[in-house]
Amino acid sequence: MLPAPDAPILFFDSGLGGLTVLGPTRVLLPTAPIVYAADYAGLPYGEKSNEELAARVPALLGRLAERYQPRLAVIACNTASTIALAHVRAALDLPIVGTVPAIKPAAEMTRSGVIGVLGTEATVRQPYVDDLSARFAAGKTVLRHGSPGLVTGAEAKLRGEVVDPEVIARAVAGLRDQPGGDAMDVVVLACTHFPLLQNELQVAVGPNVRLIDGAEGIARRIAHLTEGQRWPVKASPGIAVFTRSENNPPPPLAALMPYGIGTIETV
Repeated sequence: MLPAPDAPILFFDSGLGGLTVLGPTRVLLPTAPIVYAADYAGLPYGEKSNEELAARVPALLGRLAERYQPRLAVIACNTASTIALAHVRAALDLPIVGTVPAIKPAAEMTRSGVIGVLGTEATVRQPYVDDLSARFAAGKTVLRHGSPGLVTGAEAKLRGEVVDPEVIARAVAGLRDQPGGDAMDVVVLACTHFPLLQNELQVAVGPNVRLIDGAEGIARRIAHLTEGQRWPVKASPGIAVFTRSENNPPPPLAALMPYGIGTIETV
């Protein structure tokens, strides 16, 4: 049975990084109902243990799925996907789309054979990244660096604050200062927050280094999995849901409106 036209797509992230996946999805599915969920109570995910996230993410997504009855859920977070994707698929009876570092296209793109992977500390240490590198970047040099500061910087930028240039510089130096880093010509943005800082990062790495992320590929996957399903005739404003956090209040609605969000809720 096909889902009802008003059944939403649920996007889930620790914070606002998943907006970079929501954006290209909106282009392909312009009238799709949207629920965007940010676990501000658990932010930042990159500093949490695998065990904690493997328990937290399926439980929270289960509650969100029960409340909003989505047709599909997108874990628009590399850290949550690399740790908890299998747990979520086992727990929820609906299609789940994950987010993985774009190492395969980066390996096809590099001329120098040196690729940088910039993510959270949790993502870059995962065996999943080892496996992607072995499968798709054999014979290449894959440098990794975890930068929690970029997550904070991306969240600050969407609140209208100035991003500290030292945060950008330290993240890039974390790759460049490794052996072979001078030859790096592609950097994988392996955290959905990081494309929010695309311009700042591009200036820091220079014009000869290409930045790549997987957002458009994820959007195409969502469109494929929902092909033939019914959608509303007209788009309606989406809902942003934030888990309550004293330290991380929700951003102003104006920051979310360009992504088609019209309402903020807390749970």
